[in-house]
Amino acid sequence: MKAEYLNSFYKATQDVFRLMLDTDVEKGQLKAIEGMVCSKDANVILGVTGDLKGTILFSFTSDMTLEMVRIMSGMEMHEIDNFVSSALGEVANIIGGNAVTNLTEYNYICDIAPPQIIIGEYKSISMANKLALLLPLKTHIGEFDINVFLAEN
Repeated sequence: MKAEYLNSFYKATQDVFRLMLDTDVEKGQLKAIEGMVCSKDANVILGVTGDLKGTILFSFTSDMTLEMVRIMSGMEMHEIDNFVSSALGEVANIIGGNAVTNLTEYNYICDIAPPQIIIGEYKSISMANKLALLLPLKTHIGEFDINVFLAEN
């Protein structure tokens, strides 16, 4: 997997978090993973099509998810309901859209599928890909992961 795939999603995440949540995103230690990936309380899956194909999995803790939505909406939220799920999916959708736009700098033309939101902690999720990169990220409101499963089409 090429660095520009990951960098496009990292840069998009930084930009969206600064703009929408007024917070910086710090990159953790990148890890290669195979097969099953660990999930957190709130997960968003984005499909990628075009010159690259695959999946992006965003995994957030419940506390971070609720704080993100509180910052964006100004409303105190106590559980991950339909409103919170929708807002989380939209954040991932904006990051994904910005990331595939960033990929055009590397001459990749891609699109994203509508987000799929999975609420509840699962020990692992199979993404049916051989290799992925796990990018752990840290902000002042919590930590989250982006799992990148992309290959050239």
